[in-house]
Amino acid sequence: MKIAVTEIESASRTALIAHGAGEFQAGEVARAVARAEALGNVICGLYYLESYCTQLASGRVNGTVEPVVSQPRGGAVLVDAQFGFAQPAFTRGLPAALKAARDNGVATLAVAHAHTCTSVGFFTEQIAAQGLIGIGMTNASPVVAPPGGNAAVIGTNPIAMTVPGDGVPRMHFDFSTSAVALGKITMAKAAGEKIPPGWAVDINGNPTTDPEAALKGALVSAGGYKGWGLGLMVELLAAGMTGSVNSLDVKGLKLPDGPPHGLGQFYILLDPTTYGDDFGDRFTRVADAVAQQDGARIPGAQRTAMDVIDVPDALWAQVQTLTQG
Repeated sequence: MKIAVTEIESASRTALIAHGAGEFQAGEVARAVARAEALGNVICGLYYLESYCTQLASGRVNGTVEPVVSQPRGGAVLVDAQFGFAQPAFTRGLPAALKAARDNGVATLAVAHAHTCTSVGFFTEQIAAQGLIGIGMTNASPVVAPPGGNAAVIGTNPIAMTVPGDGVPRMHFDFSTSAVALGKITMAKAAGEKIPPGWAVDINGNPTTDPEAALKGALVSAGGYKGWGLGLMVELLAAGMTGSVNSLDVKGLKLPDGPPHGLGQFYILLDPTTYGDDFGDRFTRVADAVAQQDGARIPGAQRTAMDVIDVPDALWAQVQTLTQG
């Protein structure tokens, strides 16, 4: 079915409210769902809506709590999500973080004790829309084993960066530090398909192409030790700097009930004019070199949001059911 993004946002908002979310909280989460669908990020879009609704009903996420914003230092803003959704917590903390970054040249925004934020890029592009460079990261439930290991220690622990441009970002990337997002494994299992080599290991630490064995085992880091180091960096900043839980202490993100996620998100906001006006020229120098090569591109530079989405019939039927509560 072809569904307008505006209808996806409206239906998502209705479904969340029907399952116990407040109007503000539901609106912020629905906006994230719709944006993910508009950019073709199906894993973070309607695919997640049923989980949000189920966990609202079970109490695993608090859908009405008001985030608490504080500023422990001039360049540091902290938002306690209080085991509610990450999206409204970010929205409440962003104005103070933007001011701090403009006043100091750089600021950090820490979101503590939050539900999964799904796409970190959804937040960094909001920072970039205000003329600042946005870098963001979050930890997640443990699914990634260390190189040479077989037991999960950290989450997919994604990192995103968005560079502001004239009306649209000059650059945008958002990727897991694991070899692949967990959702691609679960989708492959549901479709009865094999997964490519290099995505995961089984419970004995052996490489596997069987998605079921991968889910019983663990994912591996992108780029081996290099991706593992990035994943650990995300873990230490998202959990350690925010005072949130380690990935090890989070149960499956989509389990219907159990303890709240309690995850952390950590954002760095940078004013590109802090040290002068050279940033734009230096970026253009790199972008021009990339543009001269056929098939090469700056990440995210050619992203185009869609207004109408092809939604599988079964998924849209599920959404309609969710709107009824």
